[in-house]
Amino acid sequence: MTRDNGTAVSQSPAAGAARTPGYAGTLAAACGAVFVAQVANALPASLNGLFQRDLHTHGSQLTWVTAAFMIAVVCFEFSFGVLGDLFGRRRLVVAGTVLVAAGSTVAALAPTVQVLWIGAALNGLGAGAMFPGSLTAITAVTRGTRERAHAVALWSGCLSAGAAVSPLLGGVFAKVGSWRGSFWVLVALALVSAVLTRALAAESRAPRGRRLDVPGQITFAAGLVLVLYGAVEGPESGWTALPVLLAFALGACFLAGFVVVELGAESPLFDLRLFRNRAFTVSSVVAVIGMLAFLGACFSTSMWLGPVQHQDPLRVAVPFLLLQGPAFLLIPVVSRLLHRVAASWLLTSGFVLMAIGCLLCARLDVDDPGLGAFVVPALLVGIGFALTVSSVTAVALNSVPPELAGMASATTNMLRDLGFALGPVVVGAVALSNAGSAFTRNLSGAHLPAAQLAAARQIAGAGGPLAVNSVPPGGPAAAAHGLALDALGSGFGTAFLVCGAAAAVAAALTAFGMIGLRVGRSAEDEAPASSAQGGDGRTGSTAAALRP
Repeated sequence: MTRDNGTAVSQSPAAGAARTPGYAGTLAAACGAVFVAQVANALPASLNGLFQRDLHTHGSQLTWVTAAFMIAVVCFEFSFGVLGDLFGRRRLVVAGTVLVAAGSTVAALAPTVQVLWIGAALNGLGAGAMFPGSLTAITAVTRGTRERAHAVALWSGCLSAGAAVSPLLGGVFAKVGSWRGSFWVLVALALVSAVLTRALAAESRAPRGRRLDVPGQITFAAGLVLVLYGAVEGPESGWTALPVLLAFALGACFLAGFVVVELGAESPLFDLRLFRNRAFTVSSVVAVIGMLAFLGACFSTSMWLGPVQHQDPLRVAVPFLLLQGPAFLLIPVVSRLLHRVAASWLLTSGFVLMAIGCLLCARLDVDDPGLGAFVVPALLVGIGFALTVSSVTAVALNSVPPELAGMASATTNMLRDLGFALGPVVVGAVALSNAGSAFTRNLSGAHLPAAQLAAARQIAGAGGPLAVNSVPPGGPAAAAHGLALDALGSGFGTAFLVCGAAAAVAAALTAFGMIGLRVGRSAEDEAPASSAQGGDGRTGSTAAALRP
């Protein structure tokens, strides 16, 4: 996924100036850092089945492994960007890699799933520092829009490569040893990245006018964590359980307080005035909904192949090459399309492809362990994601005045990551709620021995149908294994439908919400080639701008 940070950056040299000292080293260090951060993000995808087996988890506990990482990223991304401007981007990236090394160590040693959550959250904090720090470090040492575009494309490619390779890495180490070994590899990668960043990257900062919005940070983080806690725990604890209701109520109060704080803040964490622009508002909404659909589909695929079908981790990794790989392979194609085709059209097309892929996944047979049925839908979702992830940022940035581009970039980035955080939470809630209801209905109509029936009810009451589905042959409630498998197939089939519906809504909002907006070119693109050309003969260019 392509990320853009809105922190203030040092003014780039003119297009014809000599290359900034530290350019190559900074680019190499930034690309290595973002690769490591994304490996940490995607690593659990192929390991959910092993987490369930070794740590004896149930459904919502697996959801928290993924959600803990993304929540940490979303909650503190803005503040990390400010810290980089105040104290140095290189220093921020090094601190982030150290946090990832610490979090991966905790995960590798985790005796329980609760400790694994802590490791995931530490990894998320580290990645939340590395994403904006590495990208802003690149912008500070590039000259002109064309060189910056090439550098950011390479940075994005390394990020996408990390997402594609990570499940495969987890599968390989789980196959030859233990899933814990993959986290030790991540520790080593993080430490190497820290050393390379310290040795190669140029330091940069831009403290002028930058300060932390502490009240905004506190209210936003508290509100988001509470609301997501309620959404994750609702399916198992019950939507009317007191802790769930309190979490939603308090979370809503904190988020309302966040809006009030931001409206009066001198240096807001989240500038709400941006939403006066229709194109920016539409792109922001579809960033949340569309990315929810994508990561929801990824999480459902991981759960379907892992804890539900108990497939080998290496086989689980195969669909993720199709889900994540196109975002890396199609970077040159998407970059050219953004210069020639309206970003809104790319967004609409991408979301349509994602919707079709998710709807095809909803028709999968849970009794079929073959991977062939995943090829077409996973590839459609992956190509759709490749078309949308950069386009949503292009629409947001090109629809606001230049002086607001930094805040627009940071806001779009945060909202996109919010969609990523919501994906596992929403689809996990939908899947497990539906699976629980279906299993109860199946069990009530089943003719099982009394002892097996009682054991199935007891195990389901403690861990849901996922727990019953994991009972070994000959164990208590083993006779109900088929009923649990069918219920889980129905639940995650519904989750895929929700992802498809979300992608379809995003496509419709993009197609109809931007009616009346015309595609234009920026002033820099319209300037004569002679005036845009630098001393080395290269011509600067920017993406097509959307103007109301």
